[in-house]
Formats: sequence, C-alpha cells, structure tokens
Amino acid sequence: MRPSTDHSVDEPGWGPLARYIIAATLARTSDGGAVVAIVLMVTAGGGSGWLAGALGACITAPHLLGPFVARSLDTARDGRTAIAAASLVHGTALAAAVLLYPHTHPAVTAALLVVSGLFGPLLTGGISSRLPAIAGHGQRRQRRAQGWDVATYGISGTVGPTLVAALAAWASPATAALTLAAGCFIAAVVIRFLPYAPAPGKAADVPRPIRTLTGILVSGPLRRTLYLTVTVAFSVAALPITAVAGTPALGVSASAAGLLTAAYGLGNLAGSAGVMIRPPRTDADRLTTRLAATIAAALLLITLAPSFPLAIAAYAAAGIANAYFFAATLAARSEYAPDNARGQIFVWVGALKITAGSAGTAAAGALISASLLLPLLLGTALTLAATLLSSVERHRRRNPHPDLPPPEPSRAQTKCGHSTRGPGPESRTST
Repeated sequence: MRPSTDHSVDEPGWGPLARYIIAATLARTSDGGAVVAIVLMVTAGGGSGWLAGALGACITAPHLLGPFVARSLDTARDGRTAIAAASLVHGTALAAAVLLYPHTHPAVTAALLVVSGLFGPLLTGGISSRLPAIAGHGQRRQRRAQGWDVATYGISGTVGPTLVAALAAWASPATAALTLAAGCFIAAVVIRFLPYAPAPGKAADVPRPIRTLTGILVSGPLRRTLYLTVTVAFSVAALPITAVAGTPALGVSASAAGLLTAAYGLGNLAGSAGVMIRPPRTDADRLTTRLAATIAAALLLITLAPSFPLAIAAYAAAGIANAYFFAATLAARSEYAPDNARGQIFVWVGALKITAGSAGTAAAGALISASLLLPLLLGTALTLAATLLSSVERHRRRNPHPDLPPPEPSRAQTKCGHSTRGPGPESRTST
C-alpha cells in the first residue's frame, strides 16, 4: 500500500486529524515511556541504581540537542518523510539497546539510547509543526486541533508509563520497551499518510539552528512564548514532588499523593477538551501571558489548600490551566513562526521546555527538605515575574533589530486571519 500523494493541505473531514492523533499518540507514548522501561530493565537485571539512572539520562538528555537535527523538517521536500524516519530511528535504536543490553557492555546500550533520544524531539515538537497544515484554514479550526494535540501529550504521558509498568509486571521490562519500539514503527507508517504540505521555500533560505534561536529571541511574541513556556515548565515540575511530601500535612498517607497527581492529569485532559469544544479567540501572545498568570494562581492555591479535598481541586485546576496554556503556546508557535523555520522553532521551544522541567524537578527535590511550600512558592514567584515581564514588554515600543530584515508573514498567520503586523509594534518575526 502506497502513501497518499495528495498535495492538498485542505483535505476535509476528520480523516487527516484522526491520523495525526494516532501517529502523535503512538510516537509520544514511546518517547515518554522509554525512560521508565530502561530503568526497570536495568534494575530487574540486577544493575545498580546509578547505572539505571545513567542509562535513563542517555535517552532524555539528548532532547536538548534536538534543535540541531530539526532543520531537516524545514529543508525536506516532504516533511512527513523526515518525521517518519525519525520515528523509525528512535524505535530501532531503542529496540537494539534493549536486545543488546544483556550481551554487551553498557556503553553500547548507552550509545544506542543517545541516538534514540536525539530523535525524540522530532516526535514531540516536530510532529506538532505539521498540525497547522492539517487543521485547515481559520483560527477556530487551528486552535481546536491544538486542543487535540495537547490531549495526545496528556494521553501519552499517562499511557506510556502505565503501559510499561503493566507489561513489565506481566512479561518483562524488555517486552515493554520492545512494545514501545513497535509503536514507533506503526507511527512512522501513519505519518506517511498525513496530508502533504509543500516545502516553505529553498533549503538555502532555511536558517541554521543558532540563527533560529536568535530569531526567537528577536521576535517579541516568540521570545515571550519561550520564556513563559520555560518558566511554567520549571514551576509545574515541582508538583509530583510536593504531592508526595505534602500529604502528611494534609492528614493523609503518602500513598494518597497518587490521587493528587491523577487530579492534575485529569484536569489536563479536561482542559484540552475545553480547548476543543470552545477554542479561545484571544490573540495568542496575550493569551499565553494571561494563562501563565492563571497557573501562578493555581500554584498558590495548592500551597494554601487547608484540606486534602481542596488540594485535589487545586491540583485539578492547575492541570486545566496548564492545558490551556500549552495550547496557547502551540498557537503562538504556529501563528508567529516564519514558514521557513517553523519546525525548528517548535523543536527549540519543546527542547528547552523539557530541560526546564528537569531542572524544576531537581530544584524541587533540593528545596523540599528546607520547606514543603518553598518549591511551589518559588514557582509561583517566577511565573508571576515572567507574566509581569511579558505584559510590560508587550506594551513597550522597541526598534526593529538592525541586522535582520523583516520577514514575510507566515502562512499560519495569514490562514488564521491575523494581520501581518501582529499584536504590536515588535511582533514581526525574524529568523
């Protein structure tokens, strides 16, 4: 069976979006569950905790290097091929690492896991960069599709570790990891059947990774999207740790922390459903600021919750707010990124978000011993500071960057009905 060669990006109906949801969920489930499978595999085989952590880091740390392989998304004649190839490499390297682990030196497994992790960002932000072409014209359709995209992250973040734990208990951790690899292979096939979108321009016009990052920092809306995303990711990463450490103060056992994290996850899914049902119409740049402030308020509510039921409600509220915020950041990346660097911008923001989340988890672990409330208070303060900065910055006039020519408006901005000038005098994106 041959993949579709239809060159239309406006294919009607649910078909293209349904295929996108299937591919994104499968690929992201593999990416999210792989580290759990690797840690279980090492510990079940008698390996040390140090080795398990090191091999787990081998598949997560390379996400930061994702932007340096993401240029292929913007230079490829057919971006579907680049993402499908990344899914195949990710799954193949993961399967090889698992199969060779009992028979080779751990360094070989580590090298294979690094290769697998290097292509992970193309399965997260990389796939999301295809969504504007699939969703069709109009802001409402674009943002409803972004709600579905947020849901795929929530589902895969829950299903991945759960599937690994179940298969590891029923069969073995290696079986769980190989199942995740198989999901990547299926995702690669489905990706090839997504609608075709033509390349945005000549490969020579596509900026290099560092130039793309510079363009993000120069563009007001993209810069604000980046630092708000990073700050929120750092702040909410403390929630699982504070859920466990804070249960005694709420008069329940530590095992009840699972209910708090489950409330956050269910809130996240409910928020993504809300975006699907009634997509926000506010300008994406302003929307990210407002929703970041909402997240700060939810974190503060968690610190003030006097009882376990109210804490569950506060965690659910944080999940809902974060889902809306995530969808708003996807909208900002779609609507303000120039066509010739959209894939790289999605991956850059995603890679830095993952890095910030890891740093937030580490910081919460270090601070929780000093005070149960300190990690969340720090996250609240940082998020409020970033929100205030973005609000002030948006209303402050800036001169265009002298070294970068003004770009053409992106297709996503035109399709969504945005003016080419954007929300303010500094909103013209350059990359």
